[in-house]
Amino acid sequence: MQIITHRRVLNIAIPILVSNATIPLLGLVDTAVVGQIGSAVPIGAVGLGSVILSTVYMFFSFLRMGTSGLAAQAHGRGDRRLTALTLHRALLIAALCGLAVILLKGPLLAGALALSPASAEVEDLAQQYVSIRIWGAPATVGLYAMTGWLIALERARAVLLLHLCINLVNITLDVGFVIGLGLGVPGVAAASLVGEWVGFGLGLFLCREAFLPELRSRWLELVEKQALRETMAMNVNLVLRSVLLQFSFTSFVFLSASQGDISLAANQVLLQFLLLFSYMLDAFAYSAEALVGQAVGARAVTSLRRAAILSGQWALFGSVGLTLAAVFGGPSLIFAMTASPEVREEAMRFLPWIWLFPLASFGSYIFDGIFIGATLSREMRNVMAISIAIYLVVLVVSLPTLGNHGLWLALIAMNLARTVLMGCSYSRAEAKAMAPA
Repeated sequence: MQIITHRRVLNIAIPILVSNATIPLLGLVDTAVVGQIGSAVPIGAVGLGSVILSTVYMFFSFLRMGTSGLAAQAHGRGDRRLTALTLHRALLIAALCGLAVILLKGPLLAGALALSPASAEVEDLAQQYVSIRIWGAPATVGLYAMTGWLIALERARAVLLLHLCINLVNITLDVGFVIGLGLGVPGVAAASLVGEWVGFGLGLFLCREAFLPELRSRWLELVEKQALRETMAMNVNLVLRSVLLQFSFTSFVFLSASQGDISLAANQVLLQFLLLFSYMLDAFAYSAEALVGQAVGARAVTSLRRAAILSGQWALFGSVGLTLAAVFGGPSLIFAMTASPEVREEAMRFLPWIWLFPLASFGSYIFDGIFIGATLSREMRNVMAISIAIYLVVLVVSLPTLGNHGLWLALIAMNLARTVLMGCSYSRAEAKAMAPA
């Protein structure tokens, strides 16, 4: 196995960081283009439809994580056929999941709109938006699999190219369909749909080495019972872990509402800082996924340890930078995001919690990457369950007395708990690298 160096860590992290930075751009363009129609209804419809689909697709993010860990391990042991088979099996699962989303469109849409307080006009347009975009479900879920596979092989620049292509196609068609042809909300949905399928086609091209004649899988290999059983068990654990993590942020928003409209708005502004933080810290977690996974596959515990340390060092360096940026640039960003004097004042009161967040949470991101690379999904699930329990206890104790400060304290406590608990279980990753092949 090649020596783990700072260059290898950054060769994965930097393209992923740039790729992540393009994510908010697409939502901004969607909103800006549909905003030219001159009514609030289309903007609300696109926002509502996007949230519905994003929530559904969130459940399938396990495919990126699971594919990354399994493919990195196969690549680390030099098994080209198993590396390719990992992608083939993931794409089969993606196709089935995407088809299930399409078939369940009616109940999913009805359930989501039943929970939404939107007007009838907004709901009608949101239905049109979802009904068009949902045909891209197999492509979107398939892209999770291909992204994980490319990361596992340290091909982060290909991931960047993939995301840039999807966004460029989407943005170009947004302008053409909505402003040029006047298609409104259906035009925004159609632009996204085409972008997703173009991205899927490009993804297949970027992963073309997995489809060489000598690496093509037979049906019996794809549905081999033991491999499918292990894959599904891992994926179920990753889904549960993701649902629990999402619960913490969803409950945070709901409980913010109980503190009043001003606190809710201020917390929503401050949560945008956490979104930006996650883009940077995720990049170093991806480095850990690929390099730790390869080390486990190669049974190279020294390389695993070095991958964990170097990824952690860069994440710490990044988190210090993020904290300094929040200290010196936080007030300006708050003033840029809201014109309300009351919301600005409230957000400034709680800004110090944002200063703490990168340093309190960077360890949880890196350990996530380590555990994904080592395919320790059960441990990730268990740690998340305990951390959520700690989060709820802190809420019960602190919310009545500290109010909104109690909410932020609970969120910080949950991330610290994840770091400590996964740190205590880290030896299992090294044990996996030392186990007989």
